[in-house]
Amino acid sequence: MQAAPASALGTLADPPARMVDGAAMDYLLIEAVNALRVSSAVASARAKKIERDMVEAGLVPPPPTARQQNPRDSTSSTSGKISGPADEDEGVRSRLEAIGMHIGGNFVERLCRDRPLFSDSLDVIKFVCKDLWVSCWDKQVDNLRTNHRGVYVLQDNAFKPITRISSWEGRQEALKRAKLYVALPAGIIRGALSRIGFQGTVVPEITTLPQCTFQIKLPKNT
Repeated sequence: MQAAPASALGTLADPPARMVDGAAMDYLLIEAVNALRVSSAVASARAKKIERDMVEAGLVPPPPTARQQNPRDSTSSTSGKISGPADEDEGVRSRLEAIGMHIGGNFVERLCRDRPLFSDSLDVIKFVCKDLWVSCWDKQVDNLRTNHRGVYVLQDNAFKPITRISSWEGRQEALKRAKLYVALPAGIIRGALSRIGFQGTVVPEITTLPQCTFQIKLPKNT
């Protein structure tokens, strides 16, 4: 068997960088949100149909009917929960975050290939603010705050995934849409931290477009 040339082995060990149009991720995220919204609605309708068929067959008891609200009752005193668009968006948000975790975990492996091990959680957060942010969103984090007890707040004043979001229905509707579109980036950050070995929570918050903050909570002993 003839040995492979050294140049071929070098290419396998260190493949050349492949460039992608900067707008490709924006277009992909738009289509992903739309596709997952339709998929979530179909899955929800299928689950309700199965539950209805099981009730009609006598296999499970019927769900309790929400009692009629008394005008004297306060809003918080009612126990019935009404499902609506918010519940559907929550399903889409959780699936986007799960996809982001896979992306972030795989992506950070390439970024950390030639780096030494991280010494502490602050070192990891600095890596996220600089290397990960630049690789994913073409800039560094604008502001980093911490209480030195495992809570870090990362602020991006012009977060790329939501810079082009707007709505003819007004500011509140635009903010509602933006909160759905930052689920994927939150998953990327959480997946990257998890692959490095730091398990934590990532909570995005948007108050003014296109500014976005991410609150990261890591265990104190890391």
